[in-house]
Amino acid sequence: MARPRNKEVIHYHIMLFPAIVMLAIFCIYPTLGSVMAFKSFDPIKGIWGSPWVGLDNFRSLFEIPDFKRITVNTITISVVKIVLNVSCALAFALLLNETRVRWFKRSVQTVVYLPFFLSWVIMAGIFKDFFSVEGLINGMITRLSGHEPILFFTSKAWFMAIIYLTDVWKGFGFNAIVFLAALTSINPSLYEAAEVDGASRWKKLTHITLPSIRPTIVLILILSLQGILSGGFDQIFNLYNPLVYSVSDIYDTYIYRMGFQNNQYEFATAVGLFRSAVAFLFIFCSQWLAEKYGDYKVF
Repeated sequence: MARPRNKEVIHYHIMLFPAIVMLAIFCIYPTLGSVMAFKSFDPIKGIWGSPWVGLDNFRSLFEIPDFKRITVNTITISVVKIVLNVSCALAFALLLNETRVRWFKRSVQTVVYLPFFLSWVIMAGIFKDFFSVEGLINGMITRLSGHEPILFFTSKAWFMAIIYLTDVWKGFGFNAIVFLAALTSINPSLYEAAEVDGASRWKKLTHITLPSIRPTIVLILILSLQGILSGGFDQIFNLYNPLVYSVSDIYDTYIYRMGFQNNQYEFATAVGLFRSAVAFLFIFCSQWLAEKYGDYKVF
């Protein structure tokens, strides 16, 4: 088959040009500001006129006690979120797949998917009212057990539990749809043959269902690794407070405070550049693992 000549596809290039311009203006050009991480920023002199300090900002980053804390918090929160989201989505998809009432299955699938589209700004407001001292949860606790109200957002243990549970509630519906799509691709004759052999429902699950969707499970887990240094800024920023910084502060929230609240622009840029460099390595590792174990390739 002959390849199309440039004149035959020029209109596609013209359609793509505005998107390339927008990408260059809003994504590529701002990265030039990363040079601030190697300077002592002076607002009067600007980024390019500020004195060069080399790697001093990065040395300061590795020496401060907060560096270890935010690194551990970011990785811990991200890993727990990935495990909970994938496991809950998989369990829900397996249970919903056993439902034979089609209208009920579709209705439940739609309902659990809807929170995925809601902003964390809205969700945070709802959860703050829900778990406040005078909220619904504390109202039920005081009326049913007579216990004193629980300060959910000042207790480190309760706050992290809320972070994990609300993240699962909001996001597991998306992965569940992916798993349900994978379940529909399983050959029904495998289940029929297993039923003839007298296999129980558990045997069908462990010997047919899970091995058949294993590539999908592995792929979702591997691709989640590229966001392991994210931690979920929108959620944590809208819910946390200074009393729980020690367990909930992550790279993105720390960068925000250093840059916009403490006016340490060069130091915040250094933290962001370090985070981006490590995340870049995670992206390549996840792509390599996805190609090797998940039969998935982007590049």
